[in-house]
Amino acid sequence: MAKEPMLKFVNVGRDMPEKRDAGDRKEDFLEIYGDFISAKAEEQASRCSQCGVPYCQSHCPLHNNIPDWLRLTASGRLKEAYELSQETNAFPEICGRICPQDRLCEGNCVIEQSGHGTVTIGAVEKYITDTAWENGWVEGIKPHTERTESVGIIGSGPGGVAAADRLRRAGLQVTVYERSDRAGGLMTYGIPSFKLEKDVVMRRIDQLKESGVEFVLNCNVGEDISFDALREKHDAVLIATGVYKSRDLQGPGAGSEGIVAALDYLTASNKVSFGDTVAEFDSGALNAKGKKVVVIGGGDTAMDCVRTAIRQGATSVKCLYRRDRANMPGSQRETQNAEEEGVEFVWLAAPKGFAGNPVTGVMVQKMRLGTPDASGRQSPEVIEGADYVEDADLVIKALGFEPEELPKLWNADGLEVTRWGTVLADFKTHETKLPGVYACGDIQRGASLVVWAIRDGREAADAIVEQVNAAASVAAE
Repeated sequence: MAKEPMLKFVNVGRDMPEKRDAGDRKEDFLEIYGDFISAKAEEQASRCSQCGVPYCQSHCPLHNNIPDWLRLTASGRLKEAYELSQETNAFPEICGRICPQDRLCEGNCVIEQSGHGTVTIGAVEKYITDTAWENGWVEGIKPHTERTESVGIIGSGPGGVAAADRLRRAGLQVTVYERSDRAGGLMTYGIPSFKLEKDVVMRRIDQLKESGVEFVLNCNVGEDISFDALREKHDAVLIATGVYKSRDLQGPGAGSEGIVAALDYLTASNKVSFGDTVAEFDSGALNAKGKKVVVIGGGDTAMDCVRTAIRQGATSVKCLYRRDRANMPGSQRETQNAEEEGVEFVWLAAPKGFAGNPVTGVMVQKMRLGTPDASGRQSPEVIEGADYVEDADLVIKALGFEPEELPKLWNADGLEVTRWGTVLADFKTHETKLPGVYACGDIQRGASLVVWAIRDGREAADAIVEQVNAAASVAAE
């Protein structure tokens, strides 16, 4: 697999110096460029206007105190900057790497809106937290008082681990049930390591383990342990499974060999990056090396797939999306990165079927945007007679994710879901109709961003703490 340029690890500005030979290790690169990176972080932070209405903060789902930790960074007070960022975000170094800042904080920076280019908020956030880890400023989780109440969390993605962090700080006993062989959910297996290095995720998982959080891996609720058993074992249960059911393709040849799901493809790549042996990768079934790759979809997962395929050595990588660039749901920054790396985007194009088995091509129908609907979004319409075939040896389906049928899988008839299949729960307390059962993240709100899952997990944890406190007060009377 191609090596990721070291510049990607530490890009805190827009004008890194000409690269010198730093070897293959991140540490070597930082030794050469460390002083420059520190200066760039302070320079970027100093550009914050400290405006009266901090739109960056209000457009952050966690409402991070961005202006103040930028001010501290600009003054060289990095430890204080980290401590402030940690108050509202359990994983600032993760959000700094993978949040779509162009749609959130940076996209609403008043400097950006005035045409002078945004402060690189995400890169500074990443830098101050990485610096905190390197200097030993990140303290372990040490509750003031240990409590006997326990919480079972189903799923170890961002919502689940954010809740675990907060619950342990409150002294509750926490057990996380994860069906994969490693914790972290999509942060571990769904996001490529060139965007989110896996040691960064594992470092936070280890911090939780050291605090007393128990992780039960390779545990599939409904098979290895029943949902009812979890409810009996714990004072509260938090459902944080995420949404993993891939939307499928239709049309002739949709089941042909060589057409794979995005999550299967990304998981195989990430397992290999951990050093695991993956038979489907070694056989080429989930490996883009030497292949003509077509990715179907326009979201962030599609961008992860096309950029992974480039790094694996695909001979060509094309992304088909049925709308135009302006209507693409994924990050524009990610799209630009993919183009710079050699990905070709085919706009207003949708699959009609597939040729060959194994697949040799995608039958593409050209589209145009029709009259806007009630929301103002234009629906794609087929242009008759404009079909053609796009050559492909590997087709990756990146059409988004839907919830699994949890009430059926878990034999939990009382667990109510919405018409979209997400768990029905209060959006403030995150409590379901089942007493003591909560839900957070994508399984409640639908496929969304890591930062929203972190917010949901923290809110759910606070509601659980309030519930056990109330129960303890009643018991004491």
